[in-house]
Amino acid sequence: MGARQKVRDAIVQVYERRLARALEGADIPRHVGVIMDGNRRWARAIGLEDVAHGHRRGADKIVDLLGWCDDAGVSVVTLFMLSTDNLRRPEPELSSLLQIIEDVAVDLSRPGRPWKVRAMGAPEVLPPETVAVLKQAEEDTCDRPGATVNLAVGYGGRREIADAVRSLLAEHAERGTTLDELVDVLEIEHIAEHLYTRGQPDPDLVIRTSGEQRMSGFLLWQTANTEFHFTDVYWPDFRRVDFLRALRDYSARHRRFGG
Repeated sequence: MGARQKVRDAIVQVYERRLARALEGADIPRHVGVIMDGNRRWARAIGLEDVAHGHRRGADKIVDLLGWCDDAGVSVVTLFMLSTDNLRRPEPELSSLLQIIEDVAVDLSRPGRPWKVRAMGAPEVLPPETVAVLKQAEEDTCDRPGATVNLAVGYGGRREIADAVRSLLAEHAERGTTLDELVDVLEIEHIAEHLYTRGQPDPDLVIRTSGEQRMSGFLLWQTANTEFHFTDVYWPDFRRVDFLRALRDYSARHRRFGG
């Protein structure tokens, strides 16, 4: 490591400690969503032709992030890992990405990890082996005491809402409720009870890396009152100092919840 890099690292460490102190007693989000963007561009920026290296490096960052969330007191983390649109990526990139996601699920569920893993998405659009790995991770971690970690795989916000409405209609059909009766009583919370995130608080903060400033269909229903933080940093280069900046940004805002 060169002298200049050592100086830069020392400055970052000092700044990081200052940020951490400033957040003591601050308003911390209960639920943080992360759009982990920029893996492919990171790989290409350092001259790698195989973008799977970027996805793998990004996957390696997840445990760090969850540790930072634990330190901050975040109780739910939702990671946007694979959208329904991503399923159209060419081979062998898609197969590599699915394998990496499976490896993440296995890693997060191994003994000694504190987190509860939950898969969220449409399992019917995923390979059976990926679905099996995600289901096993859920079963292995369901009684753990730590934060809930939602792995959004095969996920699309519009599809989630459609699935929620479909589930709601099926539930009432089983009860013998007529469509006219359902129309008379239907409320917003009835649909929310059938979302993939049912039983969880809506995200307070969503972080997107890589400089893009759009949601790409992520948690469309749940983010009505969410704060957003966009950073130019590619996901594989995302650091604790970047996470603390997002928390500082969040804590400085006055949330009006639509008011």
